[in-house]
Order: sequence, then structure tokens, then C-alpha cells
Amino acid sequence: MESMRRAFLGIMAALILLASSACSITQKDPDYVPPRPLPALEQLKQAPLADAAKYAVGQEVLSFVTADRNVVCSLTSARGEHLNLPYEQNGFADSANNKLATVPVAHCGLALYPKPEATDATDSCGGTGLGYLGGAALLTPAKSSYGECRSGVTQQEAEFGLKGSRNGPISQLPVLDDGKNLERNGLRCSAYDGGVACGNISAGVAFFVSRDRYELFSDAGKQASQTPSEAPKAP
Repeated sequence: MESMRRAFLGIMAALILLASSACSITQKDPDYVPPRPLPALEQLKQAPLADAAKYAVGQEVLSFVTADRNVVCSLTSARGEHLNLPYEQNGFADSANNKLATVPVAHCGLALYPKPEATDATDSCGGTGLGYLGGAALLTPAKSSYGECRSGVTQQEAEFGLKGSRNGPISQLPVLDDGKNLERNGLRCSAYDGGVACGNISAGVAFFVSRDRYELFSDAGKQASQTPSEAPKAP
């Protein structure tokens, strides 16, 4: 009888321990402050590289979207103002542009985006100063910029803007996981902090773009421009 009683008590103790473990509640530390995201160039230096083959569009372009589909980017080439983008009509392949030097670039387009600061308008748009819109960022080996002269909506806005179709060539592109890097011809892009950073690490030139803000970096990493925290978005 004594041995049975001991066995019974042992089983009950084990069941109580199991129940107490299963019902334990983990509470968040109210004083915990998550670490700030890395600056753009540090993120591009430290983030692990993704397999570029997954993002190849033909032999000369790497393209991806962010998980929320708000940003589409390509590590590609330019001839003058003509960009080799697989999801936008462009004149990159026109024979008349073959005489222009081919330069590696990174380009990102946004569905929802902040307006460019007046000091960042790099084009007079035919002398009018009108039509310089946000939603596009460009990186060359020596410079980063935000905004461009255009009329109408981009393919990214047409697919993933407020009234977007959610269907088209951009919807077929692979997602670059948060915290991963892609590299082509010395330029890198990384999805992180709710947007995308692209930069030339050796030159200290970069941009960061997201739904709410953008930043431009030049002169070996010096922040050249930053939008306010409550930057207005495109309609």
C-alpha cells in the first residue's frame, strides 16, 4: 500500500508541475526599448547577401519587391536617362542610345510615398518646375536622388497604389526578405526598417525610401536630406 501511495503522489506531483509549466505566462518587459535600425550604409555593409539567381530578370537585371509590395527595386543599368527596367516602358534598348555610356544603377519605385523636398528637385521639368514627383529613387555609383519629372502614374502605382489592380508584371516579382541584401556591379539594396536602402558602400552614397519617409546620403555617408517624420504621402 505504501508503495502505491508513493507512486500516486509522484504522478500527482508530475501532473501539477506539467500543468503549472503549461499555464505559465510570459510578460513583456515594460522597460524594454528595441534597438534602433542601423543607418542605411551600415545595414548594407552588415546584412547577409541573398542568392542573386532568384531575383534575376534576364542576364542584366536583379528585381524584387518588399513583403508589403509597397516598394519595387531593380539593380540594373542606365544609358543617359534611360533605365533598363523590366516592368516599365523605356528606351534603354533603342539603337539611338547605344552611343551613351552604360552605367550601373539601382532604382526603386513606391506605390505610396512622401513628397520630395524642394531642395531635392534635381530637374526643372522642361523649365516649368512642374511635374517633379516623388515615388522614385535612383542611385548611381556617385550620387543618390529622390523624385523625377513625369506625368501619370508609374507601373508600381498602377498595381499597388490605393486604386491599384494588384495584378501585372510587378506582382510576379520575388520578395526580398527583410534584412537581406542584393548586390550587382558594386551596388547593394537591402529590405529593412519598413522600406529599402540602396547604396555604394565604397563611395559612401546611399538612399533609403519607405511609405513615410526618405533619406539621401552622400559625401562618405553624410546625410544630405531627410524628410520630416510626418511626410505627406501620395494620394
